[in-house]
Amino acid sequence: MTKKIGVSGAQGSFSEEAGLIYAGREGIKPNIIFSIDMEGVLRDLHSEMIDIGIFPVVNSRGGLVRPAFDAMGNYIFRVIDELWMEVHQCIMVLPDINKEDIKKITTHSQAIMQCERYIRREFPNAELVEWEDTAKAAKDLSEGNISADSAVIAPARSAQIYNLKIVDKGIQDNHPNLTTFIVVEKK
Repeated sequence: MTKKIGVSGAQGSFSEEAGLIYAGREGIKPNIIFSIDMEGVLRDLHSEMIDIGIFPVVNSRGGLVRPAFDAMGNYIFRVIDELWMEVHQCIMVLPDINKEDIKKITTHSQAIMQCERYIRREFPNAELVEWEDTAKAAKDLSEGNISADSAVIAPARSAQIYNLKIVDKGIQDNHPNLTTFIVVEKK
């Protein structure tokens, strides 16, 4: 059975990975729709552009995913399942940039919280720039929408998809770094 699954991220996001894991577990043939953020997932669910939605709600280090709760207050939906997933953060740059060239770190606020000690230790003077999604930050860096002296924190798969170079892997402060995703449908 094919279902349109809306995820709160771009291609290469942890939400896409969660959607694929859920689909495999439930025997669903997924058609992944990249709704970018939690508001987008719930809006797409409400307008019936997707059958189910998946997005993160809490992380073992970063706590509540506040944008999820802000979005949830605007829609009526039903939670049908949850999925716990270990999240491995990576810091990546354009192929010709070196670690010492990094002046800014661009990523989702949750990734900043999950990698706070690493960032403080390795990049104490870097400007932190919040972005709507980790994988979208990787995509935007590769397309020149983020300055070349920036690094992004995102899943390793994003580096492959968007032709970026991984500087460090497993930079999250907690091991394991667990995130809870919820699966929702229209009520």
